[in-house]
Amino acid sequence: MNVMLPATTNASPVLTDSYWQAIVQNDERHDGEFFYSVKTTNIFCRPSCKSRVPNRKNVRLFTTVQHAMQAGFQACKRCCPDQLQSPQEQWVEEIVQLIDQYFWDDLKLEELSRLASGSPFHLQRSFRHMKGYTPAQYVQTVRIREAEKLLLTTTQSVSQIGMQVGLDNPSYFATLFKQKTGFTPTAYRQQHLTSVQNEAAR
Repeated sequence: MNVMLPATTNASPVLTDSYWQAIVQNDERHDGEFFYSVKTTNIFCRPSCKSRVPNRKNVRLFTTVQHAMQAGFQACKRCCPDQLQSPQEQWVEEIVQLIDQYFWDDLKLEELSRLASGSPFHLQRSFRHMKGYTPAQYVQTVRIREAEKLLLTTTQSVSQIGMQVGLDNPSYFATLFKQKTGFTPTAYRQQHLTSVQNEAAR
């Protein structure tokens, strides 16, 4: 049975029945979604760890390796949660690489999930869980980052740069750019030129 775990941004989620069943069943599909520690052994593991099932009252959950270690728990020597990426973590990183490579294209969630061989729902949920933001938000960030670079290193017009980074609508491009940087594309470029000129005049 594919246990559906509740989405959470808490460092230490509540140990619900769905989390507990993932631990009892050593369900590797949830590796990377959470880690569990055992108070009596002072270690933390992946859900897929084949160690003996602990007493539920001694179990505490964490969303990241860092949170578990900060709480004073040591990584299990059997499943090594601090050393290897889980299949889900690897999958999300592959999606990041796809976005970095094809940010200029029409990367809707459905297209990303097709390229990544997963469902849109699972992609959205996994990406947000791992990164703290959605795939669409990351696409926007990459596009604006590339636009910043082009504004400072080329003489292309603002509309040309917008099209080059996948933002064909000039008005939307300007609005999104200002949301991300605090400046319009034109003002951003002008500020940089002014800074360069001031430095040269010193």
